[in-house]
Amino acid sequence: MRLTRKEQIDKPFRSPTGERVYEMLGAPKHIGGANYHSFSHVVIPAGCSSRLHYHPIAEETYYILSGEGRMLVDDKELKLLPGDALLIHTLEKHQIFNDTDADLEFIAVCAPAWTPDNSVYLDE
Repeated sequence: MRLTRKEQIDKPFRSPTGERVYEMLGAPKHIGGANYHSFSHVVIPAGCSSRLHYHPIAEETYYILSGEGRMLVDDKELKLLPGDALLIHTLEKHQIFNDTDADLEFIAVCAPAWTPDNSVYLDE
């Protein structure tokens, strides 16, 4: 069992594009040792984005908490609003943008649990 809060994550992952990922539950022992899923709270500040990437193994679901996002999944563009849930299948290239003046916050769940080798970045 593991109980945690976003505020307890003192060193979120920070991407070069401005995204902050608070990995709350996942595969490493110090954050739960989960096998079948991982759970992150993601913050994308105004004018920032995630990196264009895909996952060779995991499916990923985004659940929008606050703000608005512009999402690219393969060749499709979507607008995401609070309360929206988006399933991203394995191998689908995706990137989320915050084109507004307020933070975009969402939950990201990966199954199986995300590990660094399960992201392939296409902007390198």
